[in-house]
Order: sequence, then structure tokens, then C-alpha cells
Amino acid sequence: MKKAFLLAGVLLCAYWANAQQRLFVEAESFEQTGGWVVDQQSFDVLYSSYLMAHGMGKPVADATTTVTFPKKGTYHIWVRTKDWAPFPKGPGEFKVVINDKPLDTVFGADGSADWQWYYGGTREITQEKATLALEDLSGFNGRVDAIYFSTDKKDEPVNDHKELLAFRKKMLNLTDGPVDAGEFDLVVVGGGIAGTAAAISASRMGLKVALIQNRPVLGGNNSSEIRVHLMGNIDQNHYPRLGRIVRELDNGDPGNGNPDGDRYGDKRKLEVVKAEPNITLYLNTHVYMAEMKDNRIISVVGRDIKTNQEYSFRGTYFSDCTGDGTLGYLAGAEYRMGRESRSETGESLAAEVADDFTLGTSNLWASLPKDQPSDFPATPWAIQFSDEYHIDDHKADWQWETGFGNFNTIYEAEQIRDHNLRAIFGNWSYLKSNKADKYKNHELAWVAYIGGKRESRRLMGDHVLTQMDIQDGINYPDGCVTATWTIDLHFPDEKNSNYFKGEEFFAATTHIKVKPYTIPYRSLYSRNIENLFMAGRNISTTHVAFGSTRVMRTCGMMGEAVGYAAFVSKLKGCNPREVYTNHLDEFMGIISSPTNIFDFPTLPRN
Repeated sequence: MKKAFLLAGVLLCAYWANAQQRLFVEAESFEQTGGWVVDQQSFDVLYSSYLMAHGMGKPVADATTTVTFPKKGTYHIWVRTKDWAPFPKGPGEFKVVINDKPLDTVFGADGSADWQWYYGGTREITQEKATLALEDLSGFNGRVDAIYFSTDKKDEPVNDHKELLAFRKKMLNLTDGPVDAGEFDLVVVGGGIAGTAAAISASRMGLKVALIQNRPVLGGNNSSEIRVHLMGNIDQNHYPRLGRIVRELDNGDPGNGNPDGDRYGDKRKLEVVKAEPNITLYLNTHVYMAEMKDNRIISVVGRDIKTNQEYSFRGTYFSDCTGDGTLGYLAGAEYRMGRESRSETGESLAAEVADDFTLGTSNLWASLPKDQPSDFPATPWAIQFSDEYHIDDHKADWQWETGFGNFNTIYEAEQIRDHNLRAIFGNWSYLKSNKADKYKNHELAWVAYIGGKRESRRLMGDHVLTQMDIQDGINYPDGCVTATWTIDLHFPDEKNSNYFKGEEFFAATTHIKVKPYTIPYRSLYSRNIENLFMAGRNISTTHVAFGSTRVMRTCGMMGEAVGYAAFVSKLKGCNPREVYTNHLDEFMGIISSPTNIFDFPTLPRN
């Protein structure tokens, strides 16, 4: 019997000695990202962020981190990446370096356009602590999702995005669930101008607010990452209360794509929010899950786009200010995407037949003159230009736009951005080589890698704003936010279409002027999710009306209105719809009053 136990013990020890050992490393969690950037724009597809080497043609500094292996030994290595521009072979080459020694494999340019795991061979790990580095070889947007080590060569990870999500959570010890971030009166998802304004107005009325933004800066399209100027007037407002917060956030008008990112006021916006004692700010947090009870949102779950830590936010009311209608979609809110038909809406500007056409996404860029000439690499993988067709300019404006129904602006956001980059880099390479007299001393100063979206989902409310509402100037009893922008619906530039039919990246528009009109409050809450507000470009409109409501000063005033409506809801213990049906006078009284906001009864401030 004793020998049997000894034998069993030996076999058990042998089993554990030979047991598979694993290490999973999320690239976005590297301690030092160097010149690489964290990109979460495709989180709703990949369920993850990734690192990208956005060097505008110059290799960026290494991303580095320290990892701890479960034990010493020989490990097989897989890297999850893609060739983002396989025409036929892309420019995104990089190497993985372990303890200052690179793997032999060059990743990122093998001709396959899909995210997948690539085998990188083996490495003998002689000490449990090791350093990892990502070495960019080109400066042209190589990207890394994760690196996986296993002592078993058959242990290649799953590649399906949803299955991989479960694997990520298991390997990152996230299976016990998210950290409880607390309970709030209002949870605002999306930190663009609309969401930031909503959080501030609610906070100043005494509500406890969580403001969740999936980037490191506030402002959305008006941030230094995207650099779109604010449009829409606030000085023609029918209600003196609305627009004041937008004015606080407004850093002036630097135009579109200004190479000086400081002019877009990231610091200003952050300081205004941090001065509010009732706002808890969560930057770098992407909401991807909603917990429901019947048709009410109970909580949302967000993941830190760098550390992957998850948080749960419980709330009484929620506001979708994501632009994409992400929270509404997760909650099951009714929505539309694309163009309605003319027979459905009665709008003269509507499409003859309903379709998936949406306004596109822009990645702006700018160059600056330098004292010395510079060159730029050849870009055979990019869009090719010629003497017959090229864009002769030193910077971009709003016209650099991809989408137009050729791409889905939510689920193909990465492809849209990459198409824009292929156009930008291809055109710039042409200008540097073929218009040297004009551009030899110019150098790319900035290229946006975060796309500036215009249109995606529109969440349906009790009122769907139409072209007729706008052009007839109908003043509904709950008309609150005053809008002044034209009906501005983009379409592919005709010349660009002639050369790049189906792959357009340059836009045109026709501005249809309107008189100032008011957006009904009923367009600012969901028709079927009881406690969901919305503000920004995802409010309840038709595609045609959206062409006027989508600009950011107007969206910011929507956010202010939502914050005040959330206060009335909390004060009266009602849902957003009942603010309209039972307490409209109180809501309109707040936005109409020129007196100090605290002359109104407020909830206790923390």
C-alpha cells in the first residue's frame, strides 16, 4: 500500500511537471506603450482594444512591458494581428522582442486581411520574469491585439471574437465579474460634447452622475484626437438656460484638422468636469453590456480599454450619448440606421427607396512647412493617384470622408479608418514625389487615427423629427433645443466617384438653409426603454432631419436639456416620458429661466 501511494505521488508530480503552462498578454495593457497608440474603435466587433504603430511613415518607439511566466521552460508563441492593407502586401511589419532578443518571424504583412493568431515559433524562458517589446518596422499602422504563450504547441487560442472574449476573461482572471463602481442618479455613456454637457447640467442640479468615456480625452469629435470644430449657433436660442454649458466647453474655432491639437481644448473640458463634485469621471472605459429588468436598464458594464478591468455602474436613469447609440442597442431600444423612403416619411429630400446609406467618417490630417526638404516612403499598398486625379492640398478638411453605405460605420469602423489612411498616405506620397517644388519642405504633422463619425444608429423616441418639422418651423409644446444648422447631407464627390466608384473617400454636400427651429424633448428619450435618455447625433430623427441636428453645439444643448430633464425625473420620481406628460411645465420653466440655476429647488449636493 505504501509503495502504491509513493507511485501515485510520483505520477502526480510527473503530471504537474508536464502540465501545460500558459501566459496571455493583452497588447493594450503594456506598461509603456512608447509610440504605439491604444485603439478601441472596433471594440464592439473584437471585444478588445489593441495597440497600433501610428507613425505616419516613421517607425515609432517600442512598446514594452514586464511579464511573469508561470514557470521556466520552452514556450510556443502566437501573436494576434492582421495585415491591414494587403494590396497585395501591407506595410504594418513589426517584431516581438523577448528579453532583448526578437523572434525570427516578422508579423503584420502576410497578405491576410483578417484578425487571426500567427505562430511565432518557440522561445526558451530561463527566468520567470521577462521583458516583452513590440518593435515597429515601418511606422505605417502595424497592430497587435494579444500575445499568447503555451508549453503545448496544440494550444493555439480560439479566434472567434465571442469565444475569444470568454478566453480573455478566463486568462485575465475577470470571470468573477466586474468591480461595483457604485450607484448613480444618472449614468451618462459617451463623453463627447453632448455627454459632457449632460453630465454637467445634471450635476449642477444635484444629481450624482457617472460620466463614462471610452477615450483618454473628452470632447469626441471636438477633441485633439479628431479635431472637428464646433458648429451650430447657441446665441439664437429661444431658452436662455441652454447653451451656457456648451459655451464653457467651447475653446474657440480652430477650424478642422488644425495641426495644433491644444487648440481643441481637451484641458479646458477636463477641468470643467473635474470641478463638478457630483460627477465621477471614468475615462478609457468602453461600455459593452447592459443589465435589464423588463424594459429598464439596471446597470451597464464597462471595460478599461488599457487594463481590461471591468466596472459595473448602477443607475436610476441612463443617457446614451455615444453617437453610435451603443447603450440603446445593448438595451434593446428601437432604432433606425440608414435612409427612410420618401413614401414612408413624406419628405421631399428622402431617398426614393429605403437603404443603408449613411454619412461617412473622416480622418483629418495636416502637414507643416519645415526648414529642410524631406521625403516620404513609396506606398504601393495605398490608393494610387496620378496626374489625372490627385488632391492638391497641404491639409484635409471635412471632405475626406469614407462610408456612404459602402461600409457599416459601426461594424466596419476599422476598415473605414484604414481606407481613409490608404487615401491619405497614397495621396501624400504622390504629392511628395510628383509635386516636389510645392511640397518638398512639407512634412506630415498629424494624421487622425480615431475616426470622426457622422452617422450610425438613431434611437427612436416618442417624436421622430422630420424635414417638415424643420422647414415648417413647427413649435411643439416641448420644443426645447434651438437648432440653426442647414440640412447638410453629404454624398460622394462626383469626380472622386468617377475614379473610385464604391470606394469613395471624398465628399460633397448641398446646404439647405433653415430658420431656427426647436427640437422636441420627446426626441431625447427612448420610446421603449423606460429610463433611457439620449443626446447627440443618435437622437430620434429621420435621416434627412439628422442632417441638421448632428452638429456639436446643437448636440451639446441636447445634453444640457437631458441633464435638466433627469433632474425633474428624479425630483418627481417619474420616468423620462412622464416629464413630458405630467411635468412639462417644470422642465420648460428650468430651461426658460434666465435666473441663477440654484434659485430652483435642487437635490442635495454631495
